[in-house]
Amino acid sequence: MTFTKKTVYYDPEGSDKQARYITVDDDIICTEKIIADRKTFFIDLKSNARGRVVRITEKVSSNRDRIMVPAEILDDFIAALEDIRQANQEH
Repeated sequence: MTFTKKTVYYDPEGSDKQARYITVDDDIICTEKIIADRKTFFIDLKSNARGRVVRITEKVSSNRDRIMVPAEILDDFIAALEDIRQANQEH
């Protein structure tokens, strides 16, 4: 997986129907974007005064949902996802 230090955000005020993107400098260290059917996922590693956090954003149409995962439990979070992936492959 390749990370970039440029942060890309969806610009909902875009004048055309295609997604328009702008670059923003803030507390994001790196970001990844995944497009799956009509959903777009952004996975951002952020840093703030309390430490690092992974923010996962799901965007569908104009709706956004986010969860925050503290970076110190990231290995446990990824292990849990691996368990879910394995269960999915077995069934």
